[in-house]
Amino acid sequence: MPREPVPKQKVSVSAADTEVATSATSASRTPPGKWTGLIYFVISQIGWFACVLGAAHGVPSIGVAVTLAIVIWHLLRVPRPRCELKMLLAVIAIGGVWESALVDLGLLTYPNGILLPWTAPYWMLALWALFAITLNTTFNWLKGRPLLAAILGALCGPMSFSAGARLGAVQFHPPQLALLALAIGWAMLIPAVLAIANHWDGTRSS
Repeated sequence: MPREPVPKQKVSVSAADTEVATSATSASRTPPGKWTGLIYFVISQIGWFACVLGAAHGVPSIGVAVTLAIVIWHLLRVPRPRCELKMLLAVIAIGGVWESALVDLGLLTYPNGILLPWTAPYWMLALWALFAITLNTTFNWLKGRPLLAAILGALCGPMSFSAGARLGAVQFHPPQLALLALAIGWAMLIPAVLAIANHWDGTRSS
C-alpha cells in the first residue's frame, strides 16, 4: 500500500527573528564593555614591547607581525570595521609624518628599520597603529577634554620615548631639545587624533 506524501511545512522567518539574529551578530563584534579599556591597554603594551625590543635587537619585523595580528583581531571585534580602519590609517599617516619630521631634523635617530634616510623606521608605524586602537577604547574617556589630553600627551609622549631609548630602540640628539620637541608635539597630537577617532569611531554600533 503506497504511503501518502507528507505535506511540506512552510518555513517563515519573521522580522523579529531577523532582528534578533542581526543583534546577536552585532553583539558578537562588540568588545567587552566593562574591561575594554584595561584589555586594550594590556594588549597595546604587549605590542609596544614587541616593537621596541624587536627593533633594539635588530629584528623589527617581529613587532610589526605582532601588531598586525593585534590590529586584525581588533577590526574583527568592532561593529564597524571599515570606519575604524579609516581612523587607523589616518592616525598612522599623521604619526608617520610627525616621526619622520623629527628624524629629518636630526632630533631622533634609530638603529634599524629605516627605509629612507629622512623617514622614521617602519616599525614606528606599527606603534602608531597600536596607539590608534586604544583611542576609542582605553582613551575614550579623554574625548571632549582637549586640555587634559594635551597635558597627558606632553607628559606621556616623552616618557614613552625615554623608555624606548633606555631599551636601545632610539637615540636623542640632543636629549633636552628632543624631549622638548616630543612634549610639544604630543601635546598637539593627542587632542587631534582623539578628534579623528571620535569622527571615525568604529566601536559604536551606529
